[in-house]
Amino acid sequence: MKFMAKIELSRHIPLVTLIVLVLCITPPIFATKNCDFPAIFSFGASNVDTGGLAAAFRAPPSPYGETYFHRSTGRFSDGRIILDFIARSFRLPYLSPYLNSLGSNFTHGANFASGGSTINIPKSILPNGKLSPFSLQIQYIQFKEFISKTKLIRDQGGVFATLIPKEDYFSKALYIFDIGQNDLTIGFFGNKTIQQVNATVPDIVNNYIENIKNIYNLGARSFWIHGTGPKGCAPVILANFPSAIKDSYGCAKQYNEVSQYFNFKLKEALAELRSNLSSAAITYVDIYTPKYSLFTNPEKYGFELPFVACCGYGGEYNIGVGCGASININGTKIVAGSCKNPSTRIIWDGVHYTEAANEIVFSQILTGVFNDPPISLDRACYRK
Repeated sequence: MKFMAKIELSRHIPLVTLIVLVLCITPPIFATKNCDFPAIFSFGASNVDTGGLAAAFRAPPSPYGETYFHRSTGRFSDGRIILDFIARSFRLPYLSPYLNSLGSNFTHGANFASGGSTINIPKSILPNGKLSPFSLQIQYIQFKEFISKTKLIRDQGGVFATLIPKEDYFSKALYIFDIGQNDLTIGFFGNKTIQQVNATVPDIVNNYIENIKNIYNLGARSFWIHGTGPKGCAPVILANFPSAIKDSYGCAKQYNEVSQYFNFKLKEALAELRSNLSSAAITYVDIYTPKYSLFTNPEKYGFELPFVACCGYGGEYNIGVGCGASININGTKIVAGSCKNPSTRIIWDGVHYTEAANEIVFSQILTGVFNDPPISLDRACYRK
């Protein structure tokens, strides 16, 4: 009877109206379907570097990598970084660095990130300087070359064709960005005032956006873009600028405010970009809030000595000698090793985070609570 009643009712409803009603009461497929990213392409600096800088120069020394990989892999941590947890969440392999020609498999993406990279083209680069020669613009050029070379290899066939992404993966992949910290650091250590560093932020962000546009023009559509973390909580800042005013938790207040200003301008620029690129899904990821929470409530997450680096030697923050470096003390050679239990520390080497801290931050950003728009990682292919 109920079925007959529905038929009878449909006789009195225009076809177009009936279709609209069906669509309204039938949930769209995308509302319940997660994104199925077949590949990830990553751009940025040391926070997402899986061995790019190591392939170009040399890997950071032991005990880097000791917790998970049990060897140095080029990651700036004792173990896995946030990018690794993102890849794992999609059941994808850890990303091979684009610059690594030995044993790399690019079937499910590639990593163009390099430790020490900047958005703006740096003036002083390795090996004589401290910054990477692979700025974001260079990473974009490398990615562009990667696309054309994979097409050539795919057309030729053979064993190498099995180690590169399928052609449609470039439009279906997730594109991750984490860069900008080093642009701010250049200012901090370049005798600029806080105000002068802030004044450079709009130009840095503009260059960031231009490179994102360029990568979009190559076919990228799903963007997951990290802001920067609380620079004022890093031991390297606290040790080198001891007179900086601290907040109630012990972080250098003004240096954190620069990070927040950078994030504000980036978020603002991405909102505008989102309106201009209607076919792109652009998610701004607030890394600052979950990272800062580690320092404001370390006990909650099982951490101790929040501002003391796990790996290093000497000084209030244990960074008098860099992680893995050696020093002679009274004729005895001492290597700056790691703390007994890295899982109880937030900071690994004075700048970068431990695997334990990275995993906690990942668990918070994947939900979308801190993102703009508030989209979870597994929905990052959808436009708000």
